[in-house]
Amino acid sequence: MTPAGDRRPESLPDTPTLVLLASLYCAQGLPSGLFAHSLPVLLRQNGVDLAVIGMLKLLALPWMLKAIWAPWVDRIASARLGHHRGWILPLQATVILSVATLAASTPSALFGSQLMLLLGVILVINLAAATQDIATDGLTVRLLPERWRGLGNSLQVGGYKVGMIVSGSGLLLVMDRFGWHDSLGGVVLLLVLCTLPVWLFDERRRIPHQAGAAETALGPRLLLAHYHGLLAEPGMFAWLAVVLAFKLGDALGSPMIKPMLVDQGWSNAMLGQLTLVSSVAGIGGAVLGGALYARLGAHRSLFLFGLLQALGIAAMAFLVTRGGEVATVYAVALAEQVADGMSTVALFAVMMRRCRPEHEGADFTLQASVQVLFAGLVGATSGVLAKAVGYVPLFLLAGALGLAALALLPFGIARPSDAAATR
Repeated sequence: MTPAGDRRPESLPDTPTLVLLASLYCAQGLPSGLFAHSLPVLLRQNGVDLAVIGMLKLLALPWMLKAIWAPWVDRIASARLGHHRGWILPLQATVILSVATLAASTPSALFGSQLMLLLGVILVINLAAATQDIATDGLTVRLLPERWRGLGNSLQVGGYKVGMIVSGSGLLLVMDRFGWHDSLGGVVLLLVLCTLPVWLFDERRRIPHQAGAAETALGPRLLLAHYHGLLAEPGMFAWLAVVLAFKLGDALGSPMIKPMLVDQGWSNAMLGQLTLVSSVAGIGGAVLGGALYARLGAHRSLFLFGLLQALGIAAMAFLVTRGGEVATVYAVALAEQVADGMSTVALFAVMMRRCRPEHEGADFTLQASVQVLFAGLVGATSGVLAKAVGYVPLFLLAGALGLAALALLPFGIARPSDAAATR
């Protein structure tokens, strides 16, 4: 929400602003793709134990726990660099130097005697990137008027996925030809290029920091006071119920899509190609969702895109006996990814809408962390449930959960007139 006296223009943000936001989210996707897609393959090829590879997920804990230190990111500002920019630049520099350290190291040593160094650098990168994400989300909320926050989240989802594709599938494609040092050096160069727009951004002129609102006690009680204030907002508990429920169907069904296709005889190469194409489709869905959000508004976008999301995950049940029909699999999978991109954009845009002035980064972070943690717990049960009841009931149940979440929307979102009164 914006202050009652703040009448920011609803015109489309200028090109430098859009480039700035896209580059920041792409910069987050680059190390994420490296850790999620490329590194597990490289570790296994060098004989690293599967248990160690599985533990890489634990190094992503900063992304789940960042709500704990988010209020301090909103409070502590740099007078010289600007509030959000003062966090983003040094954190992005940390990520760049860390990836450069990996690029300069010998792969055989990193995957052997220096494995603990590798894990430590990964943890540092995740901590820096997760903290940067708090400041980036806060900056996005401050820069974008309500109408264009759907577009902002198109940049968030799309930029992040582009970064993941480049350092995931792209890195694996060029690694054999260019080697470890040059390939990771390319990632470092891309991270530097993604940092240039925020380096050139004059935050102090665009969004001056309001010291009176932010300069409060920074002690341990800040965390409790901050989130108590957020939860005291009218309708916040009802909205958090929507946040928890909106992606549950997707969280339950998505982890079992690839295992289902494996059981239908799909090879690694076929799955890799499907993943790449569907990721591009997801980016297209995010862009489409942002454009439609500006026309439809928050309420209709959440309902319509949520409905498509539920139908998309339920449609996976249709593929359980049709895995050999490649064209059918692509049609259903791409439609599901487009719907997922659209629904994610709508959800994130309304989450931004519920952020308080001068608390944008922490408020958005809490909502996102709640959603990710709960979805992760539900997703962890997907394999057990699929084994117990089969793929078809699992996907149908996932779709039903998605439809049930839509019933919470009237309670979790204020009427347009109410929203206008609070803005």
